[in-house]
Amino acid sequence: MIDLKKYDDFKSVLKHYETIDFDKYLKSVSDEDIHKSLNKEKLNEFDFLNLLSDKATRYLEEMAIISQKHYLRYFGRVIQLYLPIYISNYCSSDCAYCGFSKKNKITRKHLNQKEIESEAKEIAKTGIKHILLLTGESKKMADLEYLKMAVKTLEKYFSSVSIEIYPLNTNDYKTLQNIGVDGLTVYQEVYDRDVYKQVHTSGEKTDYDYRLEAPERGAKAGIRSINIGVLFGLADISKEAFFSGLNAKYLMDKYINSEISLSLPRINHAEGGYKPKYNLSNKQFLQIMLAYRLYIPSIGINISTREKADFRDHLIGLGVTKFSAGSKTDVGGYEGIDTSTPQFDISDNRSVEEIVKVIKEKGYQPVFKDWETI
Repeated sequence: MIDLKKYDDFKSVLKHYETIDFDKYLKSVSDEDIHKSLNKEKLNEFDFLNLLSDKATRYLEEMAIISQKHYLRYFGRVIQLYLPIYISNYCSSDCAYCGFSKKNKITRKHLNQKEIESEAKEIAKTGIKHILLLTGESKKMADLEYLKMAVKTLEKYFSSVSIEIYPLNTNDYKTLQNIGVDGLTVYQEVYDRDVYKQVHTSGEKTDYDYRLEAPERGAKAGIRSINIGVLFGLADISKEAFFSGLNAKYLMDKYINSEISLSLPRINHAEGGYKPKYNLSNKQFLQIMLAYRLYIPSIGINISTREKADFRDHLIGLGVTKFSAGSKTDVGGYEGIDTSTPQFDISDNRSVEEIVKVIKEKGYQPVFKDWETI
């Protein structure tokens, strides 16, 4: 087991694994290797890799039992609910898979303070107190002053405000943290550098390293909750799952005052029609989610409305800690007046009330609020 805390940054951790032949290792994993990994109290990175192998799909039931024990130990029978709010879809980057990509001829929209407040009032009617603010990757349209205005507006209605925007420097993250931002989501999208270059063809998002280091800059700025992940479908599934899990472990070991969580977004249909080169099956999705929980027992796991309703329902109790509910991925989508092109299609269109009912029927407690910045 490597000591992740001794590395200065996660880029150095990635370099440590450059020489590993992942395909060869995963094919060599034996039933005995998996049994040993499942019976360990504390898993190392190769145990984690064992559980991501094809052979480990035979052991999903055993993995699920252990995962549930870890989940109940660290989180109890609760699932936190949140909603995303898109306030601008202008973008200065070309990303092959994203509906907001600047190359796409879509309906663009940018909310002013009054419009943000109207959306916030509509969302607040659901009772949810955790909000995730999203913009396209355009510093020109969504500069720091605009973001500060949006955060202060949302704080009137929500106890917790998180952001999912373009990467910032540490000082800018600290500025937002000082006015109440307590959560940061940054998806690396893909850890494979060659694929990253292929799908990010222009704009500031072409800077792989600056994006890779963004979650750590957020943690250094004192942001309480850091959420990371990859967009499954862009590159080799098992390898991408491994690096995202390793990245989360690195952050958790190094920044003990930050709450670290992982998301598992899959590519959904979006403007531009990008077709994923790698398809993540539901079975493999479950395997990765369980492997995350076994490798990092106290990790938060977030499942969005990208996933279909029935599938999300079956994940309750297996390690999920956060659900989005009643989501809209278009700017101005909650009021439904003069809306814009969505970033991607939603797969679970149920209301907050419907999702709350399902969670309760499964014997779990939906949580509208578990944190408030004072």
